[in-house]
Amino acid sequence: MILTARRVAILAAVNTALAPFAIDAYLPAMAVLADHIGTSIHHAELSISVFLAGFAIGQLLFGPLSDRYGRRPILLGGLVVFLLASLAITSIGSLGELLAWRFVQALGGGACVVNSAAIVRDCFSGREAASVLSTMAMVMMLAPLVAPVVGSGLLYLTDWWLIFVFLAAYAAFLLWLMGTQLPETRPPGQPAASFRQVLGHYASLMRHREGMGYVCAVAASFGGLFAFVTASPFVYMEHFGLSPASYPFALGCNVVVIAASNRINIALLKHRAPLQNLFLGLGLQGIAVLLLVVAVALGLASLPVVVVLVMLYSGMLGLVTPNAMSLLLDRFGHVSATATAFMGAAKFGAAALAGVMVGVFEIEGLWPMVLTMLAASLFGNVMLSRLAGRPVHA
Repeated sequence: MILTARRVAILAAVNTALAPFAIDAYLPAMAVLADHIGTSIHHAELSISVFLAGFAIGQLLFGPLSDRYGRRPILLGGLVVFLLASLAITSIGSLGELLAWRFVQALGGGACVVNSAAIVRDCFSGREAASVLSTMAMVMMLAPLVAPVVGSGLLYLTDWWLIFVFLAAYAAFLLWLMGTQLPETRPPGQPAASFRQVLGHYASLMRHREGMGYVCAVAASFGGLFAFVTASPFVYMEHFGLSPASYPFALGCNVVVIAASNRINIALLKHRAPLQNLFLGLGLQGIAVLLLVVAVALGLASLPVVVVLVMLYSGMLGLVTPNAMSLLLDRFGHVSATATAFMGAAKFGAAALAGVMVGVFEIEGLWPMVLTMLAASLFGNVMLSRLAGRPVHA
């Protein structure tokens, strides 16, 4: 079976979109779900954190297994686990059951997502890989926009459980699609690694200066984004007084800009090296955060100013993530799933840390969000410059 760049991008995108749907689709039903299991909405929201933790662990665990046993068995096995866990959630009766099955669901989701970038690296390299990754990211950016709308519609039709039936049906569709359209892409001559060798691969990643520069860049950028996401309900709805109906549109602006910057990245890659685009994205994020700090300090941080500057910051993920991933996989192509798992775990770890930093101080106003985003941006720019060096012209 011939895999074109377009086919790989579509297959990888619909596979990777499983995670955003699993996170966002049931958010409109959170209160109803909490009532069903007899707990508060705040306790029910712990299922989001549990999912993110399981998702990170799933990537770390199944990335090396994918390098050892192949992409198809790990991917299809992860989809089966995700499907069964989704169906199990429809019959839960307590908070403990919800958290347990969400963790299992996340493990399956991690096994699916960690294979997407590895499959791209199996088939392409260099600028072509970065271009395919950018296309994949652009397609999957639609998922956070669509998922809450789908969840609301399903909740309106019957009840919260139908959302998880939908997730199970989506996993079943992916099982059919990947089973019939995706051949094994792992290079046949690639040697299988033992558990000890897997630990060695992770150690070699952490010792690789340039590789850690790319990982730090993505983790910092992702952490800054989730500092905003964590603070956004308070910032937009309480601080600026947006209604719950208007709040999704303020968030949606960021997704649109990320999708647009992915298209810009594809065009720039025709004339520039991936490392140049990576530095450009981080630099523009730094400028956006500095302007945000100045606006807050001078009392000029109105709603339009904050929305525009946050759009600029978050939009640069389209220049940061695909190029950093492509550069990392070019250096660790022989263990691409392991490298993808390592970067994925770093991203979600940074997101969790940023969320804690925003919420732990319990300070009213914009400063917790802005200072966390500033710290993340400074860390990403400094670490990339010190570890990966300045880019040369393409």
